[in-house]
Amino acid sequence: MKVIIVGGVAGGATAAARIRRLDEQAEIIVFERSGFISYANCGLPYYIGGVIDDEEELTLQTPESFYSRFHVDMRVHHEVTAICPETKRVTVKNLETGEVFEESYDKLLLSPGAKPTQPPLPGIDSKKLFTLRTVEDTMRIKAYIDEKHPRSAAIAGGGFIGLEIAENLRGLGMEVTIIEGLNQLMAPFDADMAAFIHAEVRAQGVGMVLGRMVAGFQETEDGVDVLLQDAPAVHADMVILAIGVTPDTALAKQTGLECGVKGSIVVNDRMETSIPDIYAVGDAVQVQHFVTGALAPISLAGPANKQGRIAADNICGGDRRFPGAQGSSVIRIFDLTAASTGINERTAKAAGLQTDKVILSPGSHAGYYPGAKTMTMKVVFEKETYRLLGAQIIGYEGVDKRIDVLATAIRAGMKATELQDLDLAYAPPYSSAKDPVNMAGYIIDNLATGVVKQWFVEDVDTLPRDGSVTLLDTRTVEEYEAGHAPDLINIPVDELRERIGELEPGKPVYVMCQSGIRSYIATRILRGHGFDCYNFAGGYRFYAAVKNDQRLVEQATACGMDR
Repeated sequence: MKVIIVGGVAGGATAAARIRRLDEQAEIIVFERSGFISYANCGLPYYIGGVIDDEEELTLQTPESFYSRFHVDMRVHHEVTAICPETKRVTVKNLETGEVFEESYDKLLLSPGAKPTQPPLPGIDSKKLFTLRTVEDTMRIKAYIDEKHPRSAAIAGGGFIGLEIAENLRGLGMEVTIIEGLNQLMAPFDADMAAFIHAEVRAQGVGMVLGRMVAGFQETEDGVDVLLQDAPAVHADMVILAIGVTPDTALAKQTGLECGVKGSIVVNDRMETSIPDIYAVGDAVQVQHFVTGALAPISLAGPANKQGRIAADNICGGDRRFPGAQGSSVIRIFDLTAASTGINERTAKAAGLQTDKVILSPGSHAGYYPGAKTMTMKVVFEKETYRLLGAQIIGYEGVDKRIDVLATAIRAGMKATELQDLDLAYAPPYSSAKDPVNMAGYIIDNLATGVVKQWFVEDVDTLPRDGSVTLLDTRTVEEYEAGHAPDLINIPVDELRERIGELEPGKPVYVMCQSGIRSYIATRILRGHGFDCYNFAGGYRFYAAVKNDQRLVEQATACGMDR
């Protein structure tokens, strides 16, 4: 069997190694357009910032080491320019010599990945504008910084690449501004959770221009003006374009393969395309979202590697199926860690799902053990069925392991109420006896059994102020005087039983505290005295973060810059 693989990075390299492990006799040739194979795309920003200081650390394998280990013919600087399914031959161009030749195949695997989105904007070809996809792109950016010593950079795009680049350029001492067409950074997060990301970005001195689309670029003697729609231009010494990625499927379309969402290659769950004996994997293919069932390209390394292994198994006669991806991800944003899995509340509602949510602020480990830090968790689930839909966590230590537990729970089909039953490892330096994931399950179970009802940050400004409801803050007097939501009266929870007569019977009571724990205790006291009451999800800490961010974003929208 002769297998040709187009693309030698995540999915392609994984498939090549797996095929060799399954079939020692197969002839395997990989054609990679760039000069590197099996490189760590996700590590590229950290080489620019000097966190990774050795270029060789970016490449997990070289063509020579791959051949030595797997006897796979890895040919870099070779581009497949045409595929003829009828004759099972590909046309290849050697980008170093210009030689064009043909190669036959029994099975063909496409793993071309995705390319940075580059809309046809004026000035897009400026030499001071860069994209980041390959090791070569990384070297160009680093060489420009080393030679020109730019003092400022504008980053178009507030997603994963944009924020990672921002952190690394800021670490080099550069003034950095992120420009994002949405009204928030990091689209996988809901706007309320993105408030914590924005706060960290501001704290690190990075400017933000939100809700403004890039209209073009104008090169000047001392840099580049990033032209914006309905806003003043942003000037910088260099620009990084990171507004998203587009499936690299020109070859697939030319071949006649069926393509779908955003031009991505249509595959079945065996990673087979619409043409026999041609498979496709990675960022270029459309897959089913595990939670919603919707079809979409999901540009993450984890799914790409899994798909490469599945395609390899099927090429070698197996019957492996890809069950879909749920978009689990984690990112470091300066001192913060932000992680998500499944879908957020905004996406769930857009899909027509009836949702509910819990928001909590647990510690990373036992509070009595030194060094515990607060994280913010948001777990989204379906009403009535309690099907887990997604989760978002922002904090410091322990964020990654909690999101992995929640991702596993979603994959296992667990109900949100069952999170309380998970038997998770505990020791004071690592967790609490009631792990944050368990705590989310306890809160959801309280909702399911009617022990508690909730109100949310979006309700604060819409609740009536005509005296028909009572708004109650149960923190200490000192906490209340340091800042509180409008129109809430203050009765500390430890005084509530003695002062219950100050509340008018028959009126619903909406209760808030710092994190949601004391207000929950207060609702139980109030329920015991016949009150209809609601606990504020996330507490004043969450409320203050969201409202402060909304205020700053509105001010920045008016003046053009948020720093």
